[in-house]
This record gives sequence, structure tokens and C-alpha cells, in this order.
Amino acid sequence: MKKILFLFITGLTVSASYSQEVSDALRYAQDNLTGTARYRAMSGAFGAVGGDLSALSVNPAGSAIFNTNQVGVSFSNQNIKNNSNYFGTQTSDKENSFILNQAGGVFVFKDHNPKNGWNKIAIGAMYENTNNFNNNIFSAGTNPTNSVDGYFLSFANGIPLGNITNNPYEDLTYREQQAFFGYEGYVINPVANNNNNTAYTSNVPAGGNYYQENEIYSRGYNSKASFNISTSYKDRLYFGANLNVHVTDYRRTSSFYEDNINPLETYDTVSNLRFNNELYTYGNGFSFQLGAIGKVTEALRVGLSYESNTWYTLYDEVTQSLFTTTENSAGDSFDNRVNPNVVNVYDSYTLQTPDKWTLSAAYVFGKSGLISIDYSTKNYGNSKFKPTNDAGFRGVNADISNDLKRNDELRIGAEYKIKQLSLRGGYRFEGSPYENRRTIGDLNSFSGGLGYDFGGTKLDLAYSYAHRKSNQGFFSTGFTDGANINSKLNNVTLTLLFAL
Repeated sequence: MKKILFLFITGLTVSASYSQEVSDALRYAQDNLTGTARYRAMSGAFGAVGGDLSALSVNPAGSAIFNTNQVGVSFSNQNIKNNSNYFGTQTSDKENSFILNQAGGVFVFKDHNPKNGWNKIAIGAMYENTNNFNNNIFSAGTNPTNSVDGYFLSFANGIPLGNITNNPYEDLTYREQQAFFGYEGYVINPVANNNNNTAYTSNVPAGGNYYQENEIYSRGYNSKASFNISTSYKDRLYFGANLNVHVTDYRRTSSFYEDNINPLETYDTVSNLRFNNELYTYGNGFSFQLGAIGKVTEALRVGLSYESNTWYTLYDEVTQSLFTTTENSAGDSFDNRVNPNVVNVYDSYTLQTPDKWTLSAAYVFGKSGLISIDYSTKNYGNSKFKPTNDAGFRGVNADISNDLKRNDELRIGAEYKIKQLSLRGGYRFEGSPYENRRTIGDLNSFSGGLGYDFGGTKLDLAYSYAHRKSNQGFFSTGFTDGANINSKLNNVTLTLLFAL
């Protein structure tokens, strides 16, 4: 009720579609490494190991490895630091967050009849925060060539001036709204001052050397609740399945500022501006997983698992405002405020993320430890916004197919036990999902941890470090300059497990 009242007060519009981008699809297609401390300490290489609550997220057959009932809860502290380089100017920002990372349990039912080969059924339920969106990025520097005027011009050119000036803001399409901001904020001017005009020019003084700042603050999560069932045949073959329910809640606030000191004209031109954008995306999805683990020998295990596409139903809400200052050579200065005070609420749409295959192997040294390796592959170019015949989605789906590619991920983990103490380590590599390998680069991650078995209770601690570079434009069209971002993520996870 509060939400509906808020929208009524600020204004409400319902449109066919928001201008989705490739990065929007990728946000929900990618999974961060989350889960129990043992799982994270070994970099998630559990596809053939099983016997861990988070192993079920890789291979659902892993619950049949359990011999006793087990429940657990995990908490994480995540710190991410983003170092930005924008045309030689270095800036930095960081974000720290504490979250409930994982919780769940597995219950094992055994058949003690020696004549029955199918001797075990395990049922599990898990919750995982698969992606923590809390992040801050600040970039600043002097752009020698391009102004943000290109963004507004790219939307305005081709739109009749009468569409912008003669219709209420809430009745405009997203493209027309962007043109509206540029026109009402005096960033762009029509070539001819009549309703049929479709050509526009910039009102930002030429000359380059535009000082620019871009701030991005994101909050939210992507979570998954999994319902698992698995069975084993003579403790040699294990089969399992998951049904997954996904929930996403994402908020991004961005603020772009531009200032220039180029010579003033006799007419009013823009000397500085601030363009604010707020995006709120929420919704839910469904996926399933199938998996198998086989004991080749008592020591050697192999695993194969499949994770289906995830089908999301998503909703977008967008709020925008623009503030500009115009000046002329006579010394006149005017502050211009373009704030419709409207929340655009768009029709729901479907996002289909790609499926995923994982091949795994593990060698278990009795009760002394193990070494495991997982290889996963996922084609991000198969992501799709639906309905695919929607004119608003054709362009972005073509960009997804052209810009994104098949992605390979390698995870290696090891564990060594000294009585009740376990020492763990791991390495993870995830290739870039982009064809150009620059928009988002490769990810390298190292992890380590330890655990102690108190008998019926286990306490595990893990630390992981991940490093990735990226260069995403501040805007997707018209003005696509962006900063080089060097992101470093540190995570500490604590897990408490109880055997029942």
C-alpha cells in the first residue's frame, strides 16, 4: 500500500518497455561465488565432492553423499574497492556489506536392507544470496573531446519537436523522454522551431576539455531458494535434482556531472549540468538442475551437472531529473530544473539467462583430504529479453548475441585434514563474457580457510580475494566514454554447521 501511495503522489506512467541494455541481461545471468565457508575456501570446486550444503548448487547429486542430517548457516562480510582511471585522473571508492550468505539443511533417509541397491534418499532445502549488488563507483576526469550532449542528441534526432512539447511527460516513450530532458534543459536546440522539426543541434560550447564526474551507487541482491532430492545406488552412483526459485531486487542510482570553461556565446549556452537516473528492478524466476556423481574407484569421483536457463519475470521503475546552468557572454546566468517528479513503471517482461554445464573430478585421500576440479561453460550470448518479437527488444537481443560469448570457468580446490582441523585452499578463473574482453575482463580469484570439527558441530572460516577489470560506458548510446575500473573484492565467510 505504501508503494502504491508513493507512486500516486509522485506521478505514475506505464509504458511498453524501458531501454534495456546488454549489461542488464548480464547482471542476472552472472553468479558470484557464494555459499558455505568450506565451499568458498575451496573456490567452489565441489561438483564431484558433494557432502556440503553449497555443493548442491553445483551438482544436486551431492546431497546423497551425506551420511547424516545436517543444517547450517553462513554469514559473509564483503568489501569491494573500485579504482577508476578516467582520462588519466585516478579516483577510488569502496563499499562494505554484511549479509546472510547461506542457510539450509539436508535430511538423509537410509534403507538398511542389503538387498536393495537404492539405499539412500536425501532431501534438502537451501537459501543462497547468489549475488550481492552492493557497490559504489566514482569516476572523474577531463574529457578532451566528447560532451554528454551526444546522449540527448542520439535520442532526439528523428523525433518531431511537437511530440516533445505538446504531450505530457508521462505519455512520452522512453526515447521521447530523453529528448524532452535535453530540450527542456537547453542541452540541445531544434534546427527549426516548428512541430515538424526532427533535427537538433548541441547547445554545449564546442572546444572539448569537459570536466566530468560519474557516480554509481547500487544496492540489492539476487537470491535463490533450492529444493533438492537425490538418491544413491550402492554408494557408487549418485543422482539428484534441484528446483530453484530466484528473487531479485536491484536499485541503481547514478549521477553524471559535466562542467566546461569554453568561451561563452552571445546566446545562452550550457556551462554545467547534472543528470540523475534511478533504476529499480525487481522480480522472480525459475530454474532447475540435474546432476550425477560416480565413484570410479573409492578414491576417484567424477561428476556431471546441468543447470537450465533461468526464466525471470522482471519489472522496472525509472526516475530521472536534469539540472543545468546556462550562461552568455553578457554575464547572464540561469539555473534550469527539469524534474517531472514521475516514476515510470513499465510493463513486466521476461529475461531468459543461459544454461550451464559443469564437468567435475575429485580425488579423495581417505580421511586425509582431497583435491577437486570443476570446469563449467555458459554461453552468455544466448541471453534473451522476451517477447523476442517486441520492437523494443530486437535491438538489445541483437547486441547481446553480437557482444557476448561463451564463457568458461575453472575452479580448483584442496583440503587437508589434521585430526579435527581442516586446512583448505582454492583458485578460480572465469573468462570474460564479452567478445572484446574489455567491457568486463577475466576474473582471477584465490581463497583459503580452515575448519574445526567439534563433534556434532563444525565451525568453518574462509577468506577469498577476486580481481577484475572493466570499462563500461557511462551511457549506452550517444556518449559511450567510460572509465577503466580495477575492482578488488575481499570476502570473509563464517559457517556454523550442526549434525542432527
